[in-house]
Amino acid sequence: METVFDRLSHKLAAAGVRFDVLRHTPVFTSEEAAAVRGTSLASGAKALVCKADDQFVLIVLPADRRLAGKLFRKAAGAKSLRFASKEEVEQLTGLAPGSIPPFGSLFGLPTWCDELLAQQPRINFNAGDHAISISLAFVDFVQVEQPRLGAISEDKL
Repeated sequence: METVFDRLSHKLAAAGVRFDVLRHTPVFTSEEAAAVRGTSLASGAKALVCKADDQFVLIVLPADRRLAGKLFRKAAGAKSLRFASKEEVEQLTGLAPGSIPPFGSLFGLPTWCDELLAQQPRINFNAGDHAISISLAFVDFVQVEQPRLGAISEDKL
């Protein structure tokens, strides 16, 4: 059976996008991932599965930021917003939280991305596995995924 990593690799290759794969010890936090990759926390593309009103969405943020619910609800025109439960994440993606790549299109989910991630020439993220990361140019991410961009994050407290 084809893994999420395989599906994503094929998608990027079919688009003619260059990307790097790093296999490493399993990581479970954005901070651990940045350390094992040797990259800045801000370049991490943290993917969150959320439910906005009645629709699940994938929200991508710089790993050094947190979701600003009020800003997202305003941008999306949504009345309610909540994080998906672990069970919902697994049902929608087949993956454990923390291993989800920032490509909602792989799972039939609309993708939203915080515009601050555009400040990073390259983004880094887990690719369907806690022990596999992909690094790719932000412009290539936008070209392939075509996320909705907006100001939807805030500083971590």
